[in-house]
Amino acid sequence: MPNALATLSLAAWPLVTLVLFLALPTGRAVIASLLVGYLFLPEPPAGFDFPLIPPLDKHVIPALSALVMCVLLRGHEGRFLPRSAAVNVLLALFVASPVVTTLLNIEEIHWGAFHIQGMALKDALALVIRQILLVIPFLLARRFLSSPDDQRDLLTAFMIGGLIYSIPMLIEIRLSPQLNLWVYGYYQHDFAQTMRFGGFRPIVFLYHGIWVAFFTLMALLSALALWRTREGSDRWKLLAAALYLIAVLILSKSLGAWLFAAVLVPAFIVLAARWQMRLAVVIVAFAVAYPALKGINVLPQDRILDAIALIDEERAASMEFRFGNENRLLERAQEKPLFGWGSYNRNQVIDPGTGEVETVTDGRWVILIGQFGWMGFLAEFGLLVLPVLFLWRETRYRSAESYSPLIVPLSLILAVNVFDMLPNATLTPLTWLIAGALTGYAETLRQSRDIYLSAQRLNWRPVL
Repeated sequence: MPNALATLSLAAWPLVTLVLFLALPTGRAVIASLLVGYLFLPEPPAGFDFPLIPPLDKHVIPALSALVMCVLLRGHEGRFLPRSAAVNVLLALFVASPVVTTLLNIEEIHWGAFHIQGMALKDALALVIRQILLVIPFLLARRFLSSPDDQRDLLTAFMIGGLIYSIPMLIEIRLSPQLNLWVYGYYQHDFAQTMRFGGFRPIVFLYHGIWVAFFTLMALLSALALWRTREGSDRWKLLAAALYLIAVLILSKSLGAWLFAAVLVPAFIVLAARWQMRLAVVIVAFAVAYPALKGINVLPQDRILDAIALIDEERAASMEFRFGNENRLLERAQEKPLFGWGSYNRNQVIDPGTGEVETVTDGRWVILIGQFGWMGFLAEFGLLVLPVLFLWRETRYRSAESYSPLIVPLSLILAVNVFDMLPNATLTPLTWLIAGALTGYAETLRQSRDIYLSAQRLNWRPVL
């Protein structure tokens, strides 16, 4: 169980956020509060569990603290809600759909002699609050991280965060993952899953080694993006940081992150911005289409497993286990396809003889479809995917000099994060930060285009 330091660190974080907002500009304070909190605060079960509201943990407290500071210290200038009607519709669906889910799941579920309770109105209230808390980083980033300078700050923060985090990572690679136990008094995951390829993969203060490896990948791609867009004699420092992070990523022993790096590192170095943007669109399009393709059985699962087995048979067996669970969970979800089964493991398959849960939910997409149906899936994935599609639409007919070059690497980082939510549940506050920042910049581009077209129409004269 978490020790007193774990509780104290969470309780003190609003004060840390206050100091950050007093010392830094708003955008940088938002980034620092969420990034440092994500990397160093203790994972659940550490948190505060009050009645009728979701637990206040490391994913909620930094975002909520940053929102309060923005309102108290920066006032109410500007608007927090997006300008895009499509984004607002998805936001409304994201927040309100759990109410419909609750109303459609008030009955008990029986598995043999065992039963699962029905949902109540208090569950609807708790879920709505949870959704609002979850999307706060998106709204903050759209409001305060929408400029090119903010994009550079975001990438720089990811790179510096990765360099700093590499130190405890290397300690755990050498000594085994123990830092969370030493500092906060508990181990946050199954220790057996930290052993890979004859050694240890680090977990530090995050949920799983996969999360650590993916953040290292984000830091690496951020360093490459800054190196490619920076001019001057200090570019070699950024390249050195990228090479160092490549070594740390290799030592992290995560096959998924390795495969992403094998594709994206050459893309960052070789491809032009326009082709990188197209690659991001292809990735997010596949991520959104994956559940439908899975449902109609057109994915070549056997070929995928054979390809992974050539690299690592143990990883292939793990992926086969995931595919099997996805198939069973998707069959279960199809019984309530629109708004899902809700909470209390109602979306799982239960052994009627023992009452134990037989299925394992790894991917974020299958969790969403099982609990909140296709409406919940489209709302959440739509909020994450639309910024990439908006920016592709706004930039494909513009010259590269007419928009920020940093939106392209950020779009690719967001795209690969959405793709990683197929096998894993790697949705973090950092994901929402990137999506919100790109949404804000897409609105800026759209507004400038509308102003230009309006001016053109006003200056138009008919030829007689």
